[in-house]
Amino acid sequence: MKPKILSFLFLIIPVFSSHSQQVPEGISSELVILNVNTLEEKVILKEKRHFEAPNWSRDGKFLQINSDGKLEKIDLEGNKLGTISPDYMNRINNDHGLSFDGKTIVFSRNDEGLSSRIYTISSNGGPSKLITPNYPSYWHGISPDGKTLVYCAMRDDAWDVYAISSEGGDEVRLTDTEGLDDGPEYSYDGKWIYFNSHRTGRMQAYRMKPDGSQQEQLTFDELDNWFPHPSPDNHSAVIISYLEDQRGAHPFGKDVKLRLLDVESKKLKDLTPVFYGGQGTINVHSWSPDGVWIAFVRYLK
Repeated sequence: MKPKILSFLFLIIPVFSSHSQQVPEGISSELVILNVNTLEEKVILKEKRHFEAPNWSRDGKFLQINSDGKLEKIDLEGNKLGTISPDYMNRINNDHGLSFDGKTIVFSRNDEGLSSRIYTISSNGGPSKLITPNYPSYWHGISPDGKTLVYCAMRDDAWDVYAISSEGGDEVRLTDTEGLDDGPEYSYDGKWIYFNSHRTGRMQAYRMKPDGSQQEQLTFDELDNWFPHPSPDNHSAVIISYLEDQRGAHPFGKDVKLRLLDVESKKLKDLTPVFYGGQGTINVHSWSPDGVWIAFVRYLK
């Protein structure tokens, strides 16, 4: 019984600890944009506080970050443009993003007394709509036509990838292998869903067809590879790689680096040196619309 209990605990750790874990006091956060071609970096915001998970707006003019349960808007010069829909968006975690047309914000909220559930709200404001009554549910992707959301959820003590209509309704299970499946995200052409999985005993990047078929492993090395974010040209994906085996977890405050994965050849290219990051660095889609830049958060002790 003990091996099964330990395995079960490892399955639980990634989502509860990786989406809502404690961060040491005195942490500084840097909001960075990185040119994937030249590797030029620009730090556009640096503050002695904790913020996470940048999304690039679909018009390329600003970034969204979450901090203290709110979603904030930052322009590319680091100017703060205010909190987004504070009356309807609070207690949010670092799983949030925009529809491909930029008209809808999707976010996961840590509902009091429950756990994370997924909501949508118009980018122009107004009340939010609950999409997943079941919990825990952590959003990661939306289809290019805006009709389907994909997310990581625990059902019957197993963490898998699910899909649901963006209007709500019945959810569809897309993965069923042993081990955590997380971070699902649609390619820009809608042909694939990229995700990460611990099914081999080490976290690796995968992709599958939108119906869950043709599941294909994309990384095979000894690093822990999380959250493949497909590029606008559909040829590559950015991943965050832990240098050490995290045993299925995605903790804050570890040695990590960002890498660019060629999704056809499966070759990997380092985009950054090793830095202090992990949870909160690049949980959700953060490509610029032109496919030249990515945004991420680096932490300083």
